[in-house]
Amino acid sequence: MEYQEIASDAGSPPLGRRRFLTRLASGVFVAVGGAAAFAEELERTRTPRQTEGPFYPDRLPLDRDNDLIIVSNSLTPAVGVVTNLTGRILDARGNPVKGAVIEIWQVDGNGAYLHSGDRAGGNRDKNFQGFGRFETGSAGAYRFRTIKPVPYPGRTPHIHVKVKKGDRELLTTQVYVKGHPQNDRDGVLRGIRDARARASVMADFVPVKDSRAGELAARFDIVLGWTPGEDGSGAV
Repeated sequence: MEYQEIASDAGSPPLGRRRFLTRLASGVFVAVGGAAAFAEELERTRTPRQTEGPFYPDRLPLDRDNDLIIVSNSLTPAVGVVTNLTGRILDARGNPVKGAVIEIWQVDGNGAYLHSGDRAGGNRDKNFQGFGRFETGSAGAYRFRTIKPVPYPGRTPHIHVKVKKGDRELLTTQVYVKGHPQNDRDGVLRGIRDARARASVMADFVPVKDSRAGELAARFDIVLGWTPGEDGSGAV
């Protein structure tokens, strides 16, 4: 690279060379720092795997859409605080994942799963779908209408999440209510030892502005340890 020699103080490199070396050094530091920050961001935001648990529905409902509040053509909504759960599914490089199927399942307002083995099933809210699916578009976005999760014996409130693409299961995890007092005593949540990973499965459940029904909104972005086109299991 050519640069013009400009007179400078005695004992110092010419001004043109100083500028060149300064810019070169700054570029190196920016590149190295940027790469480190990018790697750290990926590590910080990758969503940790969690157990599926024993109550993934053993009989899927006929209605499997993304509105868990209304079952089929029923006029009676589920009991609970209506929550709009949204987010994006991203790959390990931060790109949106199109065509991913996200499934959620959770207890109803009475603490019962849609599962024949749940002893609380006798009190199950028949107006709560209990399970839903959504396929992402080009932006990797998803949306569910559900209820704010409630605690049940042994567990803090949570929603189970599974992400699939084609015949591959990419991630199973859980999303929690940020700041809930039972979080610190939940054995499954405490199994996430890394504080940043634990924070990544927390969602704020905040009131929807001007909602007459008192609805909440929660955002949960999912970052996979997987990139489209990779071979293998897709594990983090």
